[in-house]
Amino acid sequence: MGSDLTSAQLDSFFRTFLDIEGFLGADNSMNGIQVDNDGSTIPKIAFAVDANLETFERAAAVGAGMVFVHHGLFWGEPLRVAGNHRGRLKFLLDHNICLYAVHLPLDQHPTMGNNAGLAELLGLENREPFGAYHGKKVGWKGTFPRPLTIDQAAKKISFMDRPPLGLYPFGKKEIASCAIISGGASKEALYAIEEGLDLYVTGEILHQTYHECLEGKINAIAGGHYSTEVWGVRAVMRHCAEELHIDTEFIDVPTGL
Repeated sequence: MGSDLTSAQLDSFFRTFLDIEGFLGADNSMNGIQVDNDGSTIPKIAFAVDANLETFERAAAVGAGMVFVHHGLFWGEPLRVAGNHRGRLKFLLDHNICLYAVHLPLDQHPTMGNNAGLAELLGLENREPFGAYHGKKVGWKGTFPRPLTIDQAAKKISFMDRPPLGLYPFGKKEIASCAIISGGASKEALYAIEEGLDLYVTGEILHQTYHECLEGKINAIAGGHYSTEVWGVRAVMRHCAEELHIDTEFIDVPTGL
């Protein structure tokens, strides 16, 4: 494959390594092409975490013909084409930009997924799939070659040196084991507690999960929904650049959440 591919050709390429079909019953995201272009070839792909107007505007400014995101515009139910949703769709159509979204298949990917990226940053060994999230084990658990403190672990997964949303040092000071599910997987901390792990890493911790972690004596890191989910799109971006020789760019639009 070379540069200047169509959206259909890129869709076929993504499906060679992302298990989009395998998540049809588990993921309410419309994985794959959410908004198509007119069939024109795509000289550049912009990669981002979220589908929003700022991302689309910046993608258009750098000449991208496709935006590949983790969080798309469609989530299993019809939306009226009105308000902000209409504005986003209109911008994509007016600028002939294809929107491609991959949610849980990107979280789950064993080497290019968000959770695999976090596990690699932490140096996690003896990795095994973890956490029944929407019926699929999309996370990872494992052990550290040497024990870490919660502060050391948080520093390892920081993106652009941005601070985590919260550190909850409720367990051992020397952390030997860890489970990871990026994004909004707060309640899955209960699985980590049941398995006797020392640390649980996710994007955000809900109010009702706080006391479960405290009483379960487990350390927890809320690394930020956004910051824990930059890793998958960036890994796919590198893969596209290497395999397709297509121009790529990461568009960083942090929410602080």
